[in-house]
Amino acid sequence: MNKTILVIASLFGLLSIAFGAFGAHSLKALISVESLQTFETGIRYQMYHALVLLFVGSTTLIQQKNKKIIFYLIAFGVIFFSGSIYGLATNNLTSFDFKTLGFITPIGGLLLIASWILLLINFIKMKSK
Repeated sequence: MNKTILVIASLFGLLSIAFGAFGAHSLKALISVESLQTFETGIRYQMYHALVLLFVGSTTLIQQKNKKIIFYLIAFGVIFFSGSIYGLATNNLTSFDFKTLGFITPIGGLLLIASWILLLINFIKMKSK
């Protein structure tokens, strides 16, 4: 499971850098400043959680069953939260109306919050040495 977590973390990090470059160089002329800021929010949260997954996948401080749950919460949270933000920010560039999927943005946010809560509980329950 650790290898999967680390691979997905690396993929999320790689994609956030690629999306950031795309936003800075290609989208700037195509979408409004507000939409670009929204797009950058998705990138920022994706990168934050890529870094968290790198930690989760490489530490022994988190129980294996919690690692798996945290991984799924973050993976789906990033896909729902950042993914929907990317769609909403670039909505006027496609024929698909991403506003119809806007309800998944807060679901993604709740999944990310839940991952942090589980991480916190794991650390509170840790035995001191």
